[in-house]
Amino acid sequence: MAAGPFCCLLIVALFFGLALIRPVSAADQLQWGQKYSRNMVSAETGLPDSFDPATGRNVKWVAPLGTETYSTPVVAGGKVFIGTNNEKPRDPRHKGDRGVLLCLDENDGALCWQLVVPKLDPMLYRDWPKSGICSPATVEGQRVYTVSNRGEVMCLDLNGQANGNDGPYREESRHMTAPGEEPIEVAATDADILWLFDMRAELGVHQHDSAHCSILLHGDFLYVNTSNGLNDKHTHIPATEAPGLIVLDKTTGRLVAKEDEQISPRIFHSTWSSPALGRINGRTLVFFCGGDGVCYAFDTVKSNPAPEGVQKLKRVWRFDCDPAAPKENVHQYIRNRNESPSNIKSMPVFHNNRIYVTYGGDIWWGKHQAWLKCFDPSGTGDITNSAEIWSYPVERHCCSTPAIYDGLVFVADCGKTIHCVDAETGKPYWTHKTKGDMWASTLVADGKVYIGTRKRDFWVLAASKEKEIISSITLDSPIHGTPIAANGVLYVATMKNLYAVKASAQ
Repeated sequence: MAAGPFCCLLIVALFFGLALIRPVSAADQLQWGQKYSRNMVSAETGLPDSFDPATGRNVKWVAPLGTETYSTPVVAGGKVFIGTNNEKPRDPRHKGDRGVLLCLDENDGALCWQLVVPKLDPMLYRDWPKSGICSPATVEGQRVYTVSNRGEVMCLDLNGQANGNDGPYREESRHMTAPGEEPIEVAATDADILWLFDMRAELGVHQHDSAHCSILLHGDFLYVNTSNGLNDKHTHIPATEAPGLIVLDKTTGRLVAKEDEQISPRIFHSTWSSPALGRINGRTLVFFCGGDGVCYAFDTVKSNPAPEGVQKLKRVWRFDCDPAAPKENVHQYIRNRNESPSNIKSMPVFHNNRIYVTYGGDIWWGKHQAWLKCFDPSGTGDITNSAEIWSYPVERHCCSTPAIYDGLVFVADCGKTIHCVDAETGKPYWTHKTKGDMWASTLVADGKVYIGTRKRDFWVLAASKEKEIISSITLDSPIHGTPIAANGVLYVATMKNLYAVKASAQ
């Protein structure tokens, strides 16, 4: 069978110094995970232990999505953002398969506006049918940043077209329609695109299956992974010169910098891991996991870059998560379930001056083995042989980003297992078998671990060394996105619906 979409790994997911190691305040959830560090731990309290969609118990509202949803919700400025498809059109003007980013009212789930993006038809393996927009949003003030299903980095107005077309981009009517179709007149419920940067057109990126990125915003710049990957026949990387990580000016969308590590020829499948950030020994670094199974650290871009040219990101170190794996002619190992390179679909998490990351054989094309690894990011150069602190084997392939809380690491895998291990030593405390495999990541909030599976079961467990199952709920369809908590509400997205869950709601 051909590879399914993108690990939405989701795909998903923060202040300097001590702020990098503690949860964010209970408030909006502006991006995937804690700001910068990517740790999916929330300071929200009073969240329910369970909910019942059939009776409405602890359910504030339910918003219908499309038929396939791989994105993780984000809450900001009284609005909820989530990517989906157009199989249940919110507006009859938009027909057929489309990528959609919904902007919903935080109070009742009503539609505020939507970004609608035509597919890269008939590019099957570059914009998978009905996969929708997989990238979660990143919000700052009145601006919403995301990556469309067409590989476009976009800056959107938080208020959509309700307050007019602000520009400088004013081609929304053309952008909403596929080539050869008549443009659609812009309406109040359409997105207002302020600027866009087309990674395919500008950088020659050959995205694979779908574009997936949780944009990292730091200072005046956006750090974006490109989703560069295999060709349609899964035999080689067609865009060998395309970068895996780029930096854009957040105000204008201008390309400022890119990595130049020659990662692309070594990509085993695609580049789906989003960047994180941390401060080590007085130095602020961007952590990026390439499609070659290597974690890199780069210096951040400084303010006021030269107006001409594109900077080369300065590499500080590289850490090969699987140094014994094949490194040359890697695509000869496609479909080899016993021996293959590793890749990384999750995000690296920076916590207490350590990095935690999951990696292993590709779900569709590689070996079955996968691991959770912890290493010291304070060195320079090639730190592969010196930085590892511990390594823990998980059940099978792993797409999930780990969550670190109270000295514990919680992570899920594609072997239908949730793991709890010691953050200092990697010692396992407990595992729990679920009904289905998990592409989503764990959320830790209010002393509980929340996680959904691709077999529709949503689990709530105690965030402790002792295994305690609090509840299990069967929902309407598979769960691929990571749950999030904001302003006293838990948000759980299935393929078909978004649930806003609040204690005592009905």
